[in-house]
Amino acid sequence: MHEQQTIEKITYRDALRQGLEEAMRKNDKVFLMGEDVGRYGGAFAVSKGLLEEFGADRIMDVPLSESGFVGAGIGAALGGMRPVVEVMTVNFSLLALDQVVNNAATLLHMSGGQLNVPVVIRISCGIGRQLAAQHSHSWEPIFAHIAGLKVLSVGTHEDARYMLGMALQELDPVVIFEYTAMLNHESEIHEDQIVRDIKKAKVRRGGKNLSIITYGAGVYKALEAAEKLMGVGIDTEVLDLRVLRPLDIDAIRATVTKTHRVLIIEEAWKSVGVAAEVTALIMEHAFYELDAPVERLCGAEVPIPYPKHLEDASIPQTEDIVDKVKKMVGK
Repeated sequence: MHEQQTIEKITYRDALRQGLEEAMRKNDKVFLMGEDVGRYGGAFAVSKGLLEEFGADRIMDVPLSESGFVGAGIGAALGGMRPVVEVMTVNFSLLALDQVVNNAATLLHMSGGQLNVPVVIRISCGIGRQLAAQHSHSWEPIFAHIAGLKVLSVGTHEDARYMLGMALQELDPVVIFEYTAMLNHESEIHEDQIVRDIKKAKVRRGGKNLSIITYGAGVYKALEAAEKLMGVGIDTEVLDLRVLRPLDIDAIRATVTKTHRVLIIEEAWKSVGVAAEVTALIMEHAFYELDAPVERLCGAEVPIPYPKHLEDASIPQTEDIVDKVKKMVGK
């Protein structure tokens, strides 16, 4: 049997750093700006060591003003640079929403196609590491609602390593969500899982009995659940959305057509989320392929608690996915 070829085994944090290093070495117009990205090495050590290699002109520490430095990144993009703007945690991103919604996302349209805004905004988000209600949020649905943006979710080490480089090829604004709970997670990077396209979802595991559709921190949980389900005879497909705006309708339709049952996993709150949008798309594009109603397993609609056991209970865990799938297929 042919052994699957691997490139290396690294942490999610190191994969993000390698992607950033590669992008900066390839193009001297690429620079990083954000709070503590320079001397401190990044709030989560993703940019550690980059100041020494690239200097203060390309690794820029900024004041504590998200609206100010995101706006500066937009201005730099308009001026021909390729800024990567890091927002330390997703709750701080709300302070920059005016710049994102009213400038980055609209200028191409409002200028009659004359002004591209090739800014990439990296945002650390998700639930975990006991960051409590101040910093634990999955607000990808907020950004996925905004016309004029591409919104990406880094759910695997492959995307952690390569997604930023692809985003920097875009002429228009891209928001990338990275997940703090995954930073220390080690994994091999598999060549057949590298997707060099930020318009496509990816089937991370093939299956025939039921499709799990998910993104971000839900991907590895879904894959782990699929392995456990295989032990009781349930062959589960896992589709990683990767791109939350625009969603890959063809990939969603294809997995529904293959398995005829769908469970959508999302750590964000259930109401008005990505899972709801995917459900609606299935109703519109693949309703007659379903053998059972689409079901969702999402975050509890509460501010995220600090205690570890309550934090774990507030979002879908691997065993929750296993139990839900068993019920859906009658086992």
